[in-house]
Amino acid sequence: MKILVCISHVPDTTSKITFSEDKTSFNNTGIQFIINPYDEIALARAIELAEGGKGTVTVINIGEVSTEPTIRKALATGADDAVRVNAAPRDAWFVAKQIANYANGKQFDLILTGRESIDYNGVQVAGFLGEFLNIPSISIAKKIDIHEKTALVEREIEGGKEIISSPLPLVVGTAEGVAEPRIPNMRGIMSARTKPLEVIEAIEVETLTKIVQYESPAPRGAVTLIDAAEPEKLIELLHTKARVI
Repeated sequence: MKILVCISHVPDTTSKITFSEDKTSFNNTGIQFIINPYDEIALARAIELAEGGKGTVTVINIGEVSTEPTIRKALATGADDAVRVNAAPRDAWFVAKQIANYANGKQFDLILTGRESIDYNGVQVAGFLGEFLNIPSISIAKKIDIHEKTALVEREIEGGKEIISSPLPLVVGTAEGVAEPRIPNMRGIMSARTKPLEVIEAIEVETLTKIVQYESPAPRGAVTLIDAAEPEKLIELLHTKARVI
């Protein structure tokens, strides 16, 4: 089984986010970047499915040369080889077009993405990929099992669970529960240095979106503590100060 895992290069969740003076671009000075956590889940499940000679795992990233340490970490975790499309990602449409262009005709049985990237939270790439490659896609999967040429994918829905059976090839956007992210060991880190990392140029893609301006969230307001014995005071403040009732 051939598996393609799409990984994003995102700021660490502990990073302090700032923007340029004109608020039109992200300031990455001093920022630590990591593999998108949901993509780490996808990668871990791909490695599990391919273990024991059952398949191969290729990772793909859309990014400039600065993303290569992140790609090497994916290789150290257990991927067999990697591809970097040499372009700064603009939006989900652009990213999915690049991945689809690479994957088209390469006979991947399973394409895994994270449910979303933690920087923009778009939940779009898996759906776009399925459309561009003309194969089924399922997003926000909680469990993935493969039986010969059929995938069983479990999703959480309101009030219960949904289990979907789909033939391969298939695109799946993974969420928590699919697998536990893996930590590279020393052997993996050493072998990652020699694993293939192919760099290809991006194709032209129509620009459909443009970032006009970034804004930071409003600072948190002061907290007012109310004694549990004074519920009438809480009700008064909800009326007069918060004005939510």
